Amino acid sequence: MKTSPPTQKQIDSLERDALELIIPHFASNEELAKGPKIFERGEGCYVYDIQGNRYFDSFATLLTTVCGHCRPEVTQAVTEQMQRLEFFPNYVDAFTVPLIELARKLAEIAPGDLSVSFFVNSGSEANETALKMARQYHVERGERQRFKFIARRDSYHATTLGGSAVTGLKWFREYFEPLMPGALFVRAARDRDRPAGVSSEAYAGQLLAEIEELIAQEGADTIAGFIMDPLPGSNTGYPLPPQGYLQGVRDLCDAHGILLIFDEVQSGFGKTGKWFFCEHEEITPDIMTLGKGLTGGYIPLGVTVTTPRVADVFRQGPGSEFRSGSTYGGHTVACTATLANIGIIEREGLVENAQRMGQLCRQQLAAMQKRHPVIGEISGVGLLLAVTLDADAKVGTWIRDWCWQNGMILRNNGNILVLAPSLIITREQVEEMLGLIDQALVAAVKEFGL
Repeated sequence: MKTSPPTQKQIDSLERDALELIIPHFASNEELAKGPKIFERGEGCYVYDIQGNRYFDSFATLLTTVCGHCRPEVTQAVTEQMQRLEFFPNYVDAFTVPLIELARKLAEIAPGDLSVSFFVNSGSEANETALKMARQYHVERGERQRFKFIARRDSYHATTLGGSAVTGLKWFREYFEPLMPGALFVRAARDRDRPAGVSSEAYAGQLLAEIEELIAQEGADTIAGFIMDPLPGSNTGYPLPPQGYLQGVRDLCDAHGILLIFDEVQSGFGKTGKWFFCEHEEITPDIMTLGKGLTGGYIPLGVTVTTPRVADVFRQGPGSEFRSGSTYGGHTVACTATLANIGIIEREGLVENAQRMGQLCRQQLAAMQKRHPVIGEISGVGLLLAVTLDADAKVGTWIRDWCWQNGMILRNNGNILVLAPSLIITREQVEEMLGLIDQALVAAVKEFGL
């Protein structure tokens, strides 16, 4: 539907009210001082602001719009569902048809024996639920003393109080402490951090030995779970784990009765060239959390997926039920949108496209690195990629702003430039995205004398 462009008076009013009436998520007062960015519509890999300017979105709207914006298939499915039944809660003993159909589909595509779903509204809620699920699992088995969680430094899991407790990034924790007790932190597992002369397998062995020592010190019978992002997120540039690390963690958890939780909120749903990152190493957790790309960005939804072994402890009769829930978890229309999103991914072979376009990006970035010595490292897998600059954080921010001024949304975390576009990206759009990065680097070298 075409609408008339807003007048300058309307734009001024929107900008004023945006700043006065809304607290943005993870607000940056420094950025807000430059004026708010207000978006009006989207199409495919592009979004448009209220002035009509078009931007290529290289971060897929916070890693959500895996199939691009405004897919008519999703719009039609959601419209038809809203005309039939807009919502009924998944509460006590009530289900809806889209909810059941989505649970079936997730059981089909999830790895291993992950087949039982608990639906929530976001990735943060999914991780919070995973913590609660692990604790109650042990309570039901007569091991109430298992309340601790192993987590990793530099990993992000949620903004909830429980999720913040197992988040290993100071910025997300410091204003809300004391947090949930029982969080035990181990080193981040990044293959790039291994010392010179140490093999990837040997480095994994060192990290695993530290985890085993921690378990022995704390007592295995006090630990409920180990929560980890098998591919750490955009905050750290999607660093790969050392070889054998994930399998070693799986083995340690099995040996000590600890539930292994994989947070695939960022890395799930095809972005790495497989449905889920853990499939690259053929490791299946006891609990897996999903969000972001799950719905394609259309309607909020998250899910905590587990195995029958875990789920069955909550089905032992009256009194054993899992004690968690929310009004809108598993929203009828959100499930419908997710089914349509998955259908597009399957029909258009977007998981495979992520693998192909990811390889193309890596090849072109490697060539770019030869032209630009300021590029220190290229990391990630599939279409979750990062370029780390051998430069001050302000250079990364300057490049981000240059890209915005030249028609591209770029995520940076200091000197880390993040490239995580929609799975529908074409070869031509890869050229467009990386061409702008190349130009931005040329401009930055000139600006800062690098």
